[in-house]
Amino acid sequence: QVVDCQVMCDKIAAAVSAKHDPDLLIIARTDARAVEGIEGAIERAKAYQDAGADAIFPEALESVEDFERFARSFKNSRIPLIANMTEWGKTPLLSVNEFSQLGYRIVLFPMTMFRLMAKSMEMGLMELQSQGTQKELLDLMQPRSELYRVLRYEAYNDVDGVREH
Repeated sequence: QVVDCQVMCDKIAAAVSAKHDPDLLIIARTDARAVEGIEGAIERAKAYQDAGADAIFPEALESVEDFERFARSFKNSRIPLIANMTEWGKTPLLSVNEFSQLGYRIVLFPMTMFRLMAKSMEMGLMELQSQGTQKELLDLMQPRSELYRVLRYEAYNDVDGVREH
């Protein structure tokens, strides 16, 4: 099921009119491909753009042809299109570069890191269960110093006026 198109347009318009921060993006997602087909999704997305959406997120596109067709419908528009790249869904696994060539400016990878983390946790738990220690896992772990580097931890301390002793 999808919400009535006019109801969604009204919600988008209300969000746009309530927006005070120019950096806030109103992203309109449509799942209509699965219910109304690709043309229905495109029609809805155009209505959402007209209602003031800052970006369009077509969900559940099933082929490269769907992505191409959708993007062609917005080729004369400056509105950014968002692609959702999740593993084991109906969408073929495309790279950021491939999506860019199709006309998509934002690509989401909503589950990739979580799935990698879950697989690593499973491996770690199996090691702890079988060996009773994490010693053989140390080379696979991120040391604290690397974590701090990635997070730019020192920069935050400087901003907060806090120095680690």
